[in-house]
Amino acid sequence: MTPPGPVGDRFRRFRERLAAEGGDRPPVSDDRPSTASGSTEAGGRTGRRGGRRGGGEELRVPEAEFTSYYGRPVLKGPVWKWDIAAYLFTGGLAAGSSLLAAGGQLTGRPALRRAGRVTALAAVSASAVFLIRDLGRPARFHHMLRVAKPTSPMSMGTWILTVYGPAAGVAAIAEAAGVLPRHGLLGLAGRALPPIGHAAGLLAAGTAPALATYTGVLLADTAVPSWHEAYPELPVIFAGSALASGAGVGLLAAPPAQAGPARRMAVAGAALELYGAHRVETRLGLLSEPYRLGRPGRLLRAGRLLTAGGVAGALLGRRSRVVGALSGTALLAASVLTRFGIFYGGVASARDPRYTVVPQRERVEARRAGMDLPADRAVPPAV
Repeated sequence: MTPPGPVGDRFRRFRERLAAEGGDRPPVSDDRPSTASGSTEAGGRTGRRGGRRGGGEELRVPEAEFTSYYGRPVLKGPVWKWDIAAYLFTGGLAAGSSLLAAGGQLTGRPALRRAGRVTALAAVSASAVFLIRDLGRPARFHHMLRVAKPTSPMSMGTWILTVYGPAAGVAAIAEAAGVLPRHGLLGLAGRALPPIGHAAGLLAAGTAPALATYTGVLLADTAVPSWHEAYPELPVIFAGSALASGAGVGLLAAPPAQAGPARRMAVAGAALELYGAHRVETRLGLLSEPYRLGRPGRLLRAGRLLTAGGVAGALLGRRSRVVGALSGTALLAASVLTRFGIFYGGVASARDPRYTVVPQRERVEARRAGMDLPADRAVPPAV
């Protein structure tokens, strides 16, 4: 019985067209022997998938070219804007500055300690602004504190910021102890602030590595192809970028005689950042392309040049305040470019269906080769 309505009419016309085309085809002889698997022999053996083993042309459906699904990408891209890329930078800058301040505090370099503490407070305040701007309502950050889920980078990041922010704030406020009167209540507060700031600075420095790297874990935990596959490298890149930016603050603010820890931080941060950036541009195969091409590629290449130049200036111009300031500026700019390059590289990989479909096909082929399965029994990729 033909289904009623327009669908039934289309189905009937489709069936009639098939019948008409079938009448024009040459008859197929039934005299050819067949096997139990459904293969036939006619100058060659034809398998279940339409290929000929003994000769003739293999009949195979060509691979589909995935461009879009009704004009939409295969994968829904991230909704994050430039403010999240800026959040990645300011969070790393805060972490690196707290480590710099702790180094100045423990080695008796007050200029380095002061610059690191003040910058850390300013950077974490900017991070909060960028994060709340992305969330839309400040209450959403508060709601994240209702639970602590170790398997969620977002949940852990919220708690890391909750611990780090007040510690960095108290450490920065303690730098005002020197301008308070020596008598009365303000004098008492001035005497109490330095030891409190000492403890708060060490707490902020202890939380800084987690603050610097959790954003890399957060990006890798998404379905964005070039972020997800770079899960071993993103925390390394972000840790190196945080160290380099903190070193840039020290080279800018401290005199050359007190900038020794900043120079060592610059070398360590540059090594981590350059190693991780090289890995994401070479190890991921097809998924490395978004980090090499277009705007992300230009940003990352410029970041590498500035990082190398900043480290060279920090080491060769250690007696010059001007060279140190230029080196610090280069390291800070390199950190910005690296964070934005990584961010836009992931966004580009989500927009192009190739970066979603082709790696899935490769994983299916590898699984099929490992299990020695025929093509028609391979597990289809899940998009």
